[in-house]
Amino acid sequence: MSEPRAPVLEVFSGIQGEGLFVGTRQIFVRFCGCNRRCRYCDTPEALHPSENCTVELAPGERRFRRVANPVALSEVVGAVEALATCPHEFVTLTGGEPLLQADFIAALCPMLPLPVYLETNGTLPEAFRRVRAMVGHVAMDVKLESATGEPTPWGEHRRFVEAADLAAMHLKVVVADATTDEELRRVMTLLEGRRLPTVIVLQPVTPGGGAKPPSAVRILKMQEVLMVGGTADVRVIPQVHKLMRWK
Repeated sequence: MSEPRAPVLEVFSGIQGEGLFVGTRQIFVRFCGCNRRCRYCDTPEALHPSENCTVELAPGERRFRRVANPVALSEVVGAVEALATCPHEFVTLTGGEPLLQADFIAALCPMLPLPVYLETNGTLPEAFRRVRAMVGHVAMDVKLESATGEPTPWGEHRRFVEAADLAAMHLKVVVADATTDEELRRVMTLLEGRRLPTVIVLQPVTPGGGAKPPSAVRILKMQEVLMVGGTADVRVIPQVHKLMRWK
């Protein structure tokens, strides 16, 4: 049987710039390909397969080598192991949308030297079920139409939350100045019946792509809407790596 392969854009060591684990050191494996087209997308180069994957040679040094796509499983494992020479919190699987490569991820996770952190748009519940037992933490985006410019996939989001019922997970909700209270209240319904505490991270959209971030007053009101709805832990965290101009 041939070795599994997948389209990978890059493998590197860096600081997590968004979500619940912002500021922690992680090794990132960024897959190519996505089933969404959010207008605020900050990694458009990951939307389609890339000819080559860039692999960092040593953690934090920003020296890279190129590997032709699709990349073999052993190549990805070796790249991660080479970067794990200093402490890291997780290996983060991101994209694009990594769950488009669920079979590859299912083969990859048991071979990694660190817990797995999955960043996903929360629209592929069946793919997630195939890797659920191997993922340490899930960061699920809620794709609000007011921010993305595409209809919110409420049904897919609900089924994903159900598939992740007993998984450690937080929701990341990118919000724009056009985001409504009704959208936020509907976010709360996604968590109905979930048995584990779930932090909600409100992330003001980073300017660009036609979406504008909320004002300071408005983002505080958004937080209040969610807290009144019954979620005690609602945090406002911007994209720190964008503020610092880090990759």
